[in-house]
Order: sequence, then structure tokens, then C-alpha cells
Amino acid sequence: MTDGMAETAGAGGPDPPAPVVELIGISKRFGGIVACDQVDLTLNRGRIHGILGENGAGKSTLMKVLIGLVLPDAGSIRIDGRPHAIHDPQAAAALGIAMVHQHFSLVDQLSVWENVALGEAGRLKSTGVRDRVAAISEQYGLDIDPDARVGSLTAGLRQRVEIVKCLRRDPHILVFDEPTSVLTPEESEQLFTTLREVVAAEGRTVVLVSHKLDEVLHATDEITIMRQGRVVDRKPTMEADAPSLARAMVGRDVSLRSERAAFGLLAVDESDEEYPRFEEVASTDDPTPLGATVSDRPILQIDGVTVRGWGGARMLDDISLDLWAGEIVGVAGVEGNGQRSLGDLLSSLVSLNAGRVVVNGAEVPTGAPGAMAKAGVAVIPEDRHDSGVVLDMTVAENLLMVDPHRVARNGVMDKRRMAKTAQQMIDEFDIGCAGPDAPLWSLSGGNQQRVVLARELAAEPDVLVAAQPTRGLDVGAIEYMTDRIRRAAASGVAVLLISSELEEILDLADRIAVMSRGRIVGELSHADANLETLGLLMGGSEA
Repeated sequence: MTDGMAETAGAGGPDPPAPVVELIGISKRFGGIVACDQVDLTLNRGRIHGILGENGAGKSTLMKVLIGLVLPDAGSIRIDGRPHAIHDPQAAAALGIAMVHQHFSLVDQLSVWENVALGEAGRLKSTGVRDRVAAISEQYGLDIDPDARVGSLTAGLRQRVEIVKCLRRDPHILVFDEPTSVLTPEESEQLFTTLREVVAAEGRTVVLVSHKLDEVLHATDEITIMRQGRVVDRKPTMEADAPSLARAMVGRDVSLRSERAAFGLLAVDESDEEYPRFEEVASTDDPTPLGATVSDRPILQIDGVTVRGWGGARMLDDISLDLWAGEIVGVAGVEGNGQRSLGDLLSSLVSLNAGRVVVNGAEVPTGAPGAMAKAGVAVIPEDRHDSGVVLDMTVAENLLMVDPHRVARNGVMDKRRMAKTAQQMIDEFDIGCAGPDAPLWSLSGGNQQRVVLARELAAEPDVLVAAQPTRGLDVGAIEYMTDRIRRAAASGVAVLLISSELEEILDLADRIAVMSRGRIVGELSHADANLETLGLLMGGSEA
């Protein structure tokens, strides 16, 4: 600051208030991976600050430093102008900082109010906690039953529990890490409305960590963009646009087609000349363009399948669906209407109570570990941390866990062959990691998803079940994932795409089945499908 500027500031009245949070020169390494590299970040009171970046950019690590989950290797933190050392989440909570994490930290067996009360000191009265949960729910439009068991709630309702849990501690700094990765568009809009109310009415500071261009442009006042552990740009949201943000995130120009599909910005009549649709393949004189095949029978047949859950509830209710080679069939529906049970069935995680599943003409036993994989069914699970990867194992171990015999000699794992095979897969699928021996937890979410994709496609499956394949991914990773799905179908794989993103299904699927209350209530060709028709079917109106 020049002398003239200093005099002006002094003569004009009191100095402006100090920023609520200042992160100065924050650096953090995990082995050979630089997660944060000399990062500076300033947060101001009464503002929503977006932190944007692709998977692995360092966004979540930076916020974990703020709440004391990760200790920085270098740098300092100032809260309301005063330096503080935040060594654990309790210290952060004492400073009024709370975080809603990307992956929920809830106990499924407990009720909503019990989860909200976890971590509280002293004796608690259930009536007091219930009343407080109800009051917060009403104040912020977060309708939730305090006595509901968390394990029975949809992802959107679980997100509400996490928010109520944070607000009960009355923080003045709230951090939301990828909060909409498991929410429907309607739930996301409700969340942003709530955030605005929190900021406008109470002067709190909100940090929205995201890789989604549309929601950052829609919900924030200021944006900081990170790439490869560094801050590459800062600007007021009103001066930003999607192409420039995408370029800053990825470091190159990218196609926003997949990003627009994921956020409802894609016109459904846009065509893709490189990968023709299944009906176009089936109607040409050459039935096998781009390697796709049209066989005389379905590759996958789901025939009259019923699956019962706890208490006899029908998770799947007499559903039938066929998939043909080279076809992408989308399964649409509001979350909690049987889609997860369908994915679990085809992952050998649950057994059917009636009906049958047939792959390549042979009936496959359900619920038998490895039976579906042996029959040629590969699965990208809805929740990779739940059933897709083991975080404490290495990248190589996760890549080869389904078929360890590929790298075994006389029944013993050959470490050299394992490392070589894993490195080939890392190179082919462009997995960002320190090497085959890197622990999987050290990878970003997008790179963890690439590990799952690489492992499943390496088995050369006949059927690929892709459940929420782009959930939690950034614009570059979405582009890569959707291209891989198209390429798999073009090579003759029958693809079952289970997604809560309607525009994503409209963009990718050749045919769409809509689920409601565990039943398939309608099927539409790509040409006949639109948002209005899908919305009616999702509401339970049968075609």
C-alpha cells in the first residue's frame, strides 16, 4: 500500500472489517502427491464463496485443513484477523467452523436425532434434541422426521440430516464439500435456497466446494479456481462464464456437452456422429459399424424379477428388461425407487425372490459371489466406497482384485507382474496417481472412479452396468467417462446406465426404462423421450 493510499484509508474512517477467514501459503503433500501448493484463500462475511476445480485439484484438502482434519506442512490460518492453529475438528468447532462432507458421516442404524446429537458433550435429553431438529428443519425448509432411521432415508434426506447436524452447532462459517453430488436437481435448488437464507438473514459465511460449473455460477458471489494444488484464478461470480471457468479448471478448452447434459443445459436433439445410436446401427445395411453387433437374442434378460427387502418390502416388483449387444439402456427414476436394488442384483449382492436373470442364454444364480462377473457382467457401483474399492489397499490391488489370477504364478501373486499390469492399466485409463503402489485413498474421486472403470472393462465384459457413473466427477472426468461408455457400447457391450440425471440419460441412452416404486412403469425410445414424459412416468403414471 502506498503512503497516499494509507492516508486516504485513515482519513476516510475506520478500517474495513478483517476477513472472516484467511488461509495463507497453505501447502500439503501426501507422499509424492502435492495436494496444496502455497494456497492463499480469503473468505468474507455474508458471502457464498465457490471453490472450483477438477477432481484432485486440492479443494477438499484445503477445506480439511480449515476444519482440522488435515494438518498443513506449511502456511497459517487467521480467523477474524487473529492467527489460530487448528489441530482437530473440535478446535474448528470452537471457532464456529463446520463442514458438510462429500461422503456422509452418519450411522445408518441410528435415528435422525441420534445422529444429530453424536459428538455432543454432557447428558442429552431426547425431547430437547428432537425439538431443536424440528425447529431447524422448519426454519430452513429442511423437512425431516427426527425419529426416522437414517438407513431408510434417501440420499437427499441424508444430506438434510448432515446440514441440520451442522446448523445445530450454530457455526458462522459453513463449508459444503460437493453437496449436490447425490441430490436431484430439485433437492439441489432447495439447498441453494437454504444457503441464501442462511447468508442473507444471519450474515454467515458459506463455502461451496464443487466441480460443477452451473451450480457455482448459480449459487455463489465469488469464485476461486484451483488446478493441480494451486490457485489459478479468482473473480466475482458476475464476471465469470462457463467456458472460461472450464478452461481455468482443466488448463485447456473442453467440450461442455457432457457438463451441459449433467445440469440440464443440453438440447436433447443434439446428435453425436462419432457414436451412432443403436436404432441407427440396427437399421443400416452394415449391421456392425464401429464394432457394434446386433444378435438374434438379448445379451441380458431380466425376466419377472422380484426382490424383497427388510420386512418383506418389494424393492423390485416383477420387473422385466432386455438388453442387446451395442445398446445403451437408461434406467431413470427418483432415487429410492429400486434403482440401487437393480444394481445390487446384477452385482451378486442380493438374491431374487422370483424370476430369473439370463446372460448370453444361460441363467445366472443371484446372490452368489462372483457369479455375475463370471457370466460377463461388469459393474460400476453407485457408491464406489461402499462396494467398488478398498481405500486402504493400493491402486494395483484394487485394479486386480477381481481377477488376481492374471498376475499369479502357481497360486502366488507375482509382485513384478502385478506392478507391470497395473501400470499398463494406469497408462491406458490415464489414472492420476503416484504409481501402482499408491494407496487408493490418496487418489481424487475422479481417479478412484477411473480405477473402477479400468478394472471392470479389463475383464472384457458382455454387459456393463454403470450406476451413477458421473456422480461427483468434474467436467473433464464427465467427458472422459461418457466417452468410455459410448466406446464400450460401440464395441458391442450391452450397457445398462442407471442415473438420476435425466439429461445424462437423454444424452447417452438409446432406450429408456423408467422405475417407480420398484416397478418399470414405462419404456421409451430415445426419439420418443423428453423431460416432460419422463417426469410423468417418474411420478408413477404408467405408459
